[in-house]
Amino acid sequence: MNSVKSVLIVGVGGQGTLLASRLLGSAMMDLGYDVKVSEVHGMSQRGGSVETYVRYGEKVYSPVIDPGEADIVLAFEQLEAARFLPFLKKGGVVVTNTQKIDPMPVVTGAAQYPQGLLEAIEGQGARLLALDALSLAEQAGSVKAVNVVLIGAMAKSLGTEKEIWLKTIEKTVPPKFVEMNKKAFTLGYEAGE
Repeated sequence: MNSVKSVLIVGVGGQGTLLASRLLGSAMMDLGYDVKVSEVHGMSQRGGSVETYVRYGEKVYSPVIDPGEADIVLAFEQLEAARFLPFLKKGGVVVTNTQKIDPMPVVTGAAQYPQGLLEAIEGQGARLLALDALSLAEQAGSVKAVNVVLIGAMAKSLGTEKEIWLKTIEKTVPPKFVEMNKKAFTLGYEAGE
């Protein structure tokens, strides 16, 4: 049986969802899987929602993840985790940053940021791994490393070896950012379950 795993990566423009999907796709190819990636940009340059689908397995025919099919929702922000929860399959995992980034309606005062999102996600039956990826990214040397911290936490939950990911970072990230990203990944991996 061809067991395909589906990971939906969601965030806000500028948070590095595309790098995260490249790291995930490359690591899975290095592990011998067939990989398909599809990027949906949305209004990323305006701080809007960005989503990336990554599917891997023995043979993957489509990169698209339909509602109820994602094994993992990897969210760079709480509201994005809640918005894409319908894509998670029963018993799936939500790996999310505890950070809150106000969407435009909240910034303009037209709406308020919803409260109790993490509790609501757990209340829907999702397995939740929530971590303060922003603090860990700062510890690694850059607030921009939130994406790699979260990839580290997800990698641990997948049960994959840390070394494969560190090699993937070395070949994917520009040389001047490799050490910082390896540190961010390691901090996330250690914070994972």
